[in-house]
Amino acid sequence: MNVFEINVDRPVHLTITGKFVSPSSTWMHMTRILTDFELFIPTEGTLYIADEHAKYEVPEGDYLIMPPRTRQFGYQPADCSFYWLHFLESAHSAPEQPTTTMPEATPPATLQLHPYGKLQNKEKLIIMMKQLQDSVRTYGDFTLNNYLATSILCELHHQVARSEDKPNPPFKKRQLYNDIADYVRWNRFEPLQVSQIADHFGYNAKYMSRMFATVFGVSLKRFIMQQKMEAATFLLTDTNMTVSEISMHLGYHDNHHFMKSFKLLTGVTPSDYRNAAAARVLNH
Repeated sequence: MNVFEINVDRPVHLTITGKFVSPSSTWMHMTRILTDFELFIPTEGTLYIADEHAKYEVPEGDYLIMPPRTRQFGYQPADCSFYWLHFLESAHSAPEQPTTTMPEATPPATLQLHPYGKLQNKEKLIIMMKQLQDSVRTYGDFTLNNYLATSILCELHHQVARSEDKPNPPFKKRQLYNDIADYVRWNRFEPLQVSQIADHFGYNAKYMSRMFATVFGVSLKRFIMQQKMEAATFLLTDTNMTVSEISMHLGYHDNHHFMKSFKLLTGVTPSDYRNAAAARVLNH
């Protein structure tokens, strides 16, 4: 698969960024020639966009990067929303043309980015995009914004690299771990308990927790909390729900328990977290 080699020995140049929400189910992306890179991170629905070589279906949880001089256009209606980021490499950097194979060694100042793929942690990237937009509106500091944009690309690079380099445990444990992890992700808005998950999969709770920690590196209880708090950070920065509403939405019947768990994992209260990124850039 082709990859883009983005030189980051200096920060990339942020052109513009924002969040787009389609005004209707009949909306299609405009036709234009890109003058810079564009990164898409959908948050709802599926983006249908194409270039001269391929048509892309980019659902929530995936990402897409299109390079400069690309003719991009929508090829079917898309009722969706997505964060977008336009950037250029520093003027001294190497050309942006993709290579056909991954080189064996990557220079420390070079990011290798596949044009299209799945995100390991969509919420984290969305939060970083939100922080960038807050910085654009609040400070207007070009240097800060360029570094924040570069950090987003670094996070994307490491999410993809982590999924490729992840060591494989024995198949039986790997399959069970994947099933449990998927179950937690799909049900993170429910009041999950380790014992309830063990019953669902037909395992002893202590054995299953020990196996999960061996494969994943954290206890199942901690993983459940992490998934809920990742969802909470997204809801805090990308919706107008109150803290109490988010607590209930995540399956917490005790608002104090939710706030205590959130501060344990993030170091700040839900309200402080929301106030740190309070200027979402939204366009239709």
